[in-house]
Amino acid sequence: MACGIPTYSRCVTWRFGCEHYWKLLLFFLYLNHLVSGHIRYSIPEEMKKGSLIGNVAQDIGLDLKRLRSGRARIVTGESIQYTELKTDKGILVVKERIDREQLCGDVTPCSFSFEVILENPMELHQITVEITDINDHSPTFKRDTIHFEISESAITGGRFPLTSAEDPDVGVNGLREYFLTENENFILKQNSNADGKKYAEMVLQKPLDRETNPNLSLKLIAVDGGAPQRSGTVNIDITVLDANDNAPLFNQSVYKATVMENSPKDTYVTTVNASDADFGSNSIVTYYFSDRNSGINNLFTVDEKTGIISITGLIDYEKDKKYELRIEAKDQGGLTDSSKVVIEVTDVNDNAPTINVMSFTSPVSEDSPAGTTIGIINIKDLDSADNGKVNCKIEQNAPFKITSNLRNYYTLVTDTALDRETVSEFNITVVATDAGMPPFSTKRTFYLKVSDVNDNAPLFSESLYNAFIAENNSPGVSLHTVRAKDPDEIQNARVSYILEDAYIGGSRLSEYISINAESGVLHAVRSFDYEQIKQLLFVVKAQDGGSPPLSSNVTVKLMIQDQNDNPPQILYPVQTGGSLVAEMVPRSADVGYLVTKVVAVDVDSGQNAWLSYKLQKATDRALFEVGLQNGEIRTIRQVTDKDAVKQRLTVIVEDNGQPSRSATVIVNVAVADSFPEVLSEFTDFTQDKEYNDNLTFYLVLALAVVSFLFITCLVVIISVKIYRWRQSRVMYHSNLPVIPYYPPRYSDTLGTGTLQHVYNYEVCRTTDSRKSDCKFGIAGSQNVLIMDPSSTGTMQRIQSEKSILDEPDSPLEVS
Repeated sequence: MACGIPTYSRCVTWRFGCEHYWKLLLFFLYLNHLVSGHIRYSIPEEMKKGSLIGNVAQDIGLDLKRLRSGRARIVTGESIQYTELKTDKGILVVKERIDREQLCGDVTPCSFSFEVILENPMELHQITVEITDINDHSPTFKRDTIHFEISESAITGGRFPLTSAEDPDVGVNGLREYFLTENENFILKQNSNADGKKYAEMVLQKPLDRETNPNLSLKLIAVDGGAPQRSGTVNIDITVLDANDNAPLFNQSVYKATVMENSPKDTYVTTVNASDADFGSNSIVTYYFSDRNSGINNLFTVDEKTGIISITGLIDYEKDKKYELRIEAKDQGGLTDSSKVVIEVTDVNDNAPTINVMSFTSPVSEDSPAGTTIGIINIKDLDSADNGKVNCKIEQNAPFKITSNLRNYYTLVTDTALDRETVSEFNITVVATDAGMPPFSTKRTFYLKVSDVNDNAPLFSESLYNAFIAENNSPGVSLHTVRAKDPDEIQNARVSYILEDAYIGGSRLSEYISINAESGVLHAVRSFDYEQIKQLLFVVKAQDGGSPPLSSNVTVKLMIQDQNDNPPQILYPVQTGGSLVAEMVPRSADVGYLVTKVVAVDVDSGQNAWLSYKLQKATDRALFEVGLQNGEIRTIRQVTDKDAVKQRLTVIVEDNGQPSRSATVIVNVAVADSFPEVLSEFTDFTQDKEYNDNLTFYLVLALAVVSFLFITCLVVIISVKIYRWRQSRVMYHSNLPVIPYYPPRYSDTLGTGTLQHVYNYEVCRTTDSRKSDCKFGIAGSQNVLIMDPSSTGTMQRIQSEKSILDEPDSPLEVS
């Protein structure tokens, strides 16, 4: 088993012991560091699968962890991969059987190259493996028998070219020499072509005698230089012809010609010419290729009469750059001569560059810096010279560029910073163009997607949101919607809305406003009162779902709109439950005399607070008027003695809301010149006032009481009737004595007591005890006026009257 080492060392055979080569190996390893990423190994052909070629990790200078983390792999442009990289051991082994003859033919040295690519970071190492030949083929002839027809007049020294043997091996293992079986007439002469191939010729050393020996049978043996030596044999049958003593002779030993590849069939190449000094039929010369069974006949043909060589097949410069043909001229007597034709093929630009992707990364993050490697491509052109020179570029204007550090390898990198929000994906078209005329080009499009990073904060559509809501709203009503957009995508673009914490009048903002975190809809948590809060100013934050999250704020101004929800409030005159406030107007007052002014306010705002004053009811409408805007009560005519002292005005105050609200106030006006006159006239004014105010209530209450009393009386009367009837029945049937019954405090009429037998009381009560009347009988009849200071000026009148009833059995009556 052989181990592969770089070409600046040598192949080590294990049977000699690798320990004899430590010093030399260390020297080679030192040189290996100077190769700068290019390693060359040499191994024999036909090695078994799995055979060791070399320790790549050691020769490159990488550890095994780097091979595994970099996903080291072999990249080759060939259809068959002959080697395999064991990343766990860092060694290169044989994967497929390697036949040097199949791989390279007769080209020496024979080698193939490939690349080892590592990622993160990207590394590229080129490895060349040279295949050395072993002697595994024997020389072979394409024909089993070579036939010659030679005239007996052939002169001594005549040469007869023999078919060459083919040995696929090269070097010392290739064809070394020929041997001809011993005979009297011919000796063997060996020659070499310019390319080193050997060929043999028989040289006539003794004239032939057809009469003595008309046929000769010889053997030509071809041997190689391998160990062990291999050989091949072909039979030579010679027929001796009669006298033709002049052989054809070519006018040139070598003919040279040039053809363009891809030339059409029948294209002229060159003309060969051989002359024969004989006369007649012996001077007629025919031309033919020496190796009639070789592949040359599929590409070229020679006219056997004229010697014109033309093209019959497809000439491909990429397969063969030069052809060497052996051509023979033969006369009718069988004499021949041979010459060589060298045809060089001129390359034309008939191959477009090919683009092979070694590595490509998609998607790439938008925050990748300029110079980030996206992919590695390999571009080859099979043509030569300028036709094989390739220029690589990016077709469209894109933030990418192509760089090249190794021949035929190009790196696609970012030229500037990427922004997914501007362009989220790219179709990168790489164009490879050769330098031929006309040039050929190949395009390859790469689809690159840019992945998102959270580099954009949500943005509100407005810098300030104005929202309006009418007061007395229902809790939970929608107020407004705030919207923020985030140009990022997926989770980075998911926006959540949050109320910034704040306090309003000592209460948290969340007690007034709430927001839907997903939709941004603002809701009222409570009912708003314009008279308490006229506007709210708060901040809403929009935050995305990135990591870390980004956010932005916007101010929302919520304005409470007033509703007409408050009636006017009377400030003057002050209304009290049992008090009487009267404005005095002298009887001498002129027209326009200011009696008083009704003062009212409305806590609403705007037109809801505009107040108007109207006179709703009045004792004498012709005497007073109320100012519509100022609430001033003035006389509209001269006061006369006929005007009543007591004047009662009902003023209504209305706001301008929709619908409007109102409040009423009663203004008592006394038309008099002195207070005693007012006092005598206003004795029962309070009772009249309350009576008028509560008239409806009393009517309903009286109706209910009367109905109740009527039903109660019916029940009582029926009960008494039944009771008396039963009592009469009991007394009628009873033998007990009758004992008279006297009610409590009852006395006889003998005049021994201090009080009269019968008093009559009249008690009048109202719902307010301060407004009650009590009338009872006394000995004489008199009227008393009492001012109750606790009743705020309210006057009470008490009348007592004593009466003695005419009927002695009249009961005590309280009503």
